[in-house]
Amino acid sequence: MARFLVSLRLPDVFDDALMEIIPRHRAFINHLIAENVVETYAISADRARGWVTMNGEDADEVRAVVEQFPLYDFFSHIEIDELFLFDSVATRLPRISLN
Repeated sequence: MARFLVSLRLPDVFDDALMEIIPRHRAFINHLIAENVVETYAISADRARGWVTMNGEDADEVRAVVEQFPLYDFFSHIEIDELFLFDSVATRLPRISLN
């Protein structure tokens, strides 16, 4: 299974319609994290951009999942890139403590 980075552009203004969907969107993302479809999920401090690291067979499969995001209709731009390398503290073995 391949790993992909999804870059999202969020709207400039978060209106009431968008704000009402956020809890459902977060629940869906949490479900995808539990299912190991989503590995990481991040939104910039200014809430203008988002990044999601996802697992899938190909970009079409990942796009099909992204299209199910409750906030999908609010995204103005989506990029999906297959990753060659993905490394993070979370993917490494825990540090050994001699205490």
